[in-house]
Amino acid sequence: MKIDSIFIENMRSHVKTYIKFSKGFNCLVGGLGAGKSSILYAIDFALFGEPLSRSYDYLLREGTDIGRVALKFIENGKEYTIWRGLRRRGERISQDPEQLKLFEGSKLLAEMKSDAVSEQLKSIIGVDREIFRDIIWVRQEKLKEILDIMPAERQRRLDQLFGISDYDISWANLRPVQRWYEGERETLERDPDVIGVKDMQSKYDEAVKELSIREAELEEAHRSLYEAELKLKEASSRLEGLMEMRRKSEEMRNEEADLKSKIGSLESICARLMNEIRERRAKINDLETRLEALNAQEKNVRRRLADLGLSENMSLEDLQSYIDSIIVQISSIRGEEENVRGEIRRATQRISNLVKESRCPLCLQNLLSEYKDKLMKQLNEEISSYRQQLSELERSAKELEHLRSILFAALTSLQSILPKREELTRQLRDEEQQLKRAVEELNAKKEEIEILKSRLTDLKSKIAEFDYSKLEEAQRLYSETLERYSNLKYKVQNLESQKNEIISRLEGLKIRLDIAQKKIERLEKIREILVFIEETRQAYKSIQPKIRGDFVKYLERIVQQIMDELIGSEGELFTIKIDENYTPIIEGEDGRERSASNLSGGERTFLALAYRLGIGQLIMHLKSGRGLSILLLDEPTESLGREDGSIDRLAEMLSRLKTIEQIIAVTHSEAFAEKADQVIRVEKRDGKSVVLTE
Repeated sequence: MKIDSIFIENMRSHVKTYIKFSKGFNCLVGGLGAGKSSILYAIDFALFGEPLSRSYDYLLREGTDIGRVALKFIENGKEYTIWRGLRRRGERISQDPEQLKLFEGSKLLAEMKSDAVSEQLKSIIGVDREIFRDIIWVRQEKLKEILDIMPAERQRRLDQLFGISDYDISWANLRPVQRWYEGERETLERDPDVIGVKDMQSKYDEAVKELSIREAELEEAHRSLYEAELKLKEASSRLEGLMEMRRKSEEMRNEEADLKSKIGSLESICARLMNEIRERRAKINDLETRLEALNAQEKNVRRRLADLGLSENMSLEDLQSYIDSIIVQISSIRGEEENVRGEIRRATQRISNLVKESRCPLCLQNLLSEYKDKLMKQLNEEISSYRQQLSELERSAKELEHLRSILFAALTSLQSILPKREELTRQLRDEEQQLKRAVEELNAKKEEIEILKSRLTDLKSKIAEFDYSKLEEAQRLYSETLERYSNLKYKVQNLESQKNEIISRLEGLKIRLDIAQKKIERLEKIREILVFIEETRQAYKSIQPKIRGDFVKYLERIVQQIMDELIGSEGELFTIKIDENYTPIIEGEDGRERSASNLSGGERTFLALAYRLGIGQLIMHLKSGRGLSILLLDEPTESLGREDGSIDRLAEMLSRLKTIEQIIAVTHSEAFAEKADQVIRVEKRDGKSVVLTE
């Protein structure tokens, strides 16, 4: 893995910082508290997201609620970017899942879920949080820690990192398993099934013999049952046939009763119809008599019309019209009478006027006596004529009134007679139709009665043919056969029950035998397992020193190689030896051996660096099959002085260290920074870290 760049926002003293790293030796240089180590903290947070202690208080900038970091790195030629953020909620600071994202180029691999991102990240870089913090990231005062601890503690810690301690753990973990198997072995050795397996086998053999006897008895019982079943089916079939015949006989008896009932009902209907026919015929005679009387009345009325000179067949409408015309004539005559009476009154008045005044009633001139007499005579003659005319009119009106009275009486009679005649005619027609229907129905019922009587005669002859004694004999035979069949069936069921009980007992014994056999096999298996566990525990104890020895040889070779690369051809040659406690021993050119505690400060730093890199290479190969490609150093020059050139020598060593692809070192030493491939200056201005790349 190679870190390409990092973006930091609101982390410790960094408000907004972007740093571009290069391949090789990168040096973050600056004064105390400038924010150099904060960049390494940000890298650790971006990769793993877990705090160094219990909380993120050390990381989120004071006075801010949100902080974030984006780390871009390259692995196997592919570019990855991971974003992580922090959010302050009240007094608590936690990761912000909304900002958690992992990209491959521009492709989103995982987001929001920390476990998913961590799983993806580990599969990419092959490094977990423990390896990163123990090996790759060398924090302040931690470089020489591995050399300063007690040998036993160093062995314990490195055994744990290398996985050798797993053998101790496995050796210890096998002891409870061994005790558990020993307990199971003792339990099985005291188990009643294991102890009494021979007695169970004897009972099983006896049950097998008993089962064979019962199966033979059951076979014979099945044969007898089969024969009884055949006879029962035969008797049942014969009984069913007779029962069917009896059922049909009962049906015929029911049909006989039904036919008798129908015949009786039909005879009642016939009697009713005959009575109805008699009544209707009497009613028809009465209607015909009444109709003849009405016809005679109508004939008399029409004869009177003929006597008056009218048509006998005149309709009521024509008669009414004729009467109306007479009424009109009478009314006209009455009008003429009134006119004539008016003329008489006027003439009488004129005569009266002439008698009184002798003046002309028209011109009002005085009249001569002769003319007056002549005029009065003329007026009297007019009055006489009018009275004669009035008498004629009254006579005509009286004659017409008499005629109207006669005609009106005839009309009234006809209006009364004709509706009655029509009603009687309708009733007569209805009665004749009902009489016809009743006669036809009576004839049909009589025919139906004859048909039913014929069927009844046939049924009686068929009913007489059925013999009930045969049915009783068939029922007796069926009962006897059924009883024998039931007894045999019960015997078969009893034998089958006994057989099933024996089989159940056999199955129980078989299960117990199988269980006992399994327990015996389990006991033998446990004995073998206990032998294997004991041998395995002995192997774990014996193999651990051998594996540690192989690791020590490999570590010696790697540390020696790194030490040679750090010192170069100009420095003093050292031979590195490592004992079984992983304690490094330095052998000089003079052959004299020195422990790490007897080295100078610079030599101890170089040895610690080479030793730590060697351990890192070994662990990386063990864990991921890859080499250590990146190293983060926080103040590696601590306890080194410029006067003896140890700082320069360390910087020179790191600059020509090709085993590690990228080194990012934090220092306040300008001399150390001079040897870096890229110098990144970190300053603090107004409480904020500022980064300058050279």
